[in-house]
Amino acid sequence: MRRHGRTHALAAGTAALALTGTLSGCGLVSGSPMSDKVSPGKVGAGQPLKGAQLTVTSKEFTEQVILGKIMGLVFRAAGADVVDRTAVQGSIGARSAVESGTADGMYEYTGTSWITYLGHTKPVTDPVEQWKAVRKEDRANGLEWLAPSELDNTYALVISDKLQKKYGIRTLSDVAELSRKQPNAASVCVENEFASRQDGLPGMAKKYGMRFPSGQVHKMAGGVVYTQTAKGKPCTFGAIAATDGRIPALKLKIIEDDRKFFPNYNVAPEMNAGTMKEHPEIAGLLAPITKALNNKMAQKLNAKVDVEGQDPHDVAKDWLVREGFIKTG
Repeated sequence: MRRHGRTHALAAGTAALALTGTLSGCGLVSGSPMSDKVSPGKVGAGQPLKGAQLTVTSKEFTEQVILGKIMGLVFRAAGADVVDRTAVQGSIGARSAVESGTADGMYEYTGTSWITYLGHTKPVTDPVEQWKAVRKEDRANGLEWLAPSELDNTYALVISDKLQKKYGIRTLSDVAELSRKQPNAASVCVENEFASRQDGLPGMAKKYGMRFPSGQVHKMAGGVVYTQTAKGKPCTFGAIAATDGRIPALKLKIIEDDRKFFPNYNVAPEMNAGTMKEHPEIAGLLAPITKALNNKMAQKLNAKVDVEGQDPHDVAKDWLVREGFIKTG
């Protein structure tokens, strides 16, 4: 969908290859320096990172790019020379870069690491305990997880306002009932990745007893899922990211995960352990930034890019300045 990838077992066997491909094919060799003239606001007083040379990275979807830019701009305001290597293609490339030290940090999702990279099949229900479990286990991989955000970019099913009223769908249990009673109405638009992941369509269908005939599952690019679901054709339902700005813009309704199938995907800074040992002040710089993030805010920022067509770098900087975290000039 937008942030997940292969299992940890596959990742372990292909990490070196994936990183090599990412380095050569996705901009991790050179990146681009952040030349913004920014200074401390609420964070970065005294420029504790002055003289440091840091690299930030992210995956390629909108929210990730914005968060990567936010991290880089905070480091820049705190005095660091920053290389921007955001928007890496594929799920494993950015994480591999942080593990290896090719990049110093990124914003990552707790559920992604727990399920996709660490290979667990059952999520931890409590979001804070999920973060603690990921932080503890990922230390063996040379990664340090800093304090998490309320922002929970989990998977969700959506339905148009019109079809929600027609079918009376409020919960995923309602979707399951519709799929059994009116299978022709239970069509779903998904990205290829969601269609095959155990924390995606197969696992959800098993948990709720949903029946989606193969002809009723329509695989397509992520952005198309939103528009086709809003139209109600060819899909009654769409699998999306819960913090996407197109949800309110297209008047889509999130369907409640009443049996709590989807893991918590709270976002948190995932940092190279060596970087944190050298620059422990990073934790204090990022803590108030991360705390200020939530789903509503993420939807607004994402919509500025995906709906209004603004540049992610400008969106990130405008938000940091508006919130008083950094200053321009």
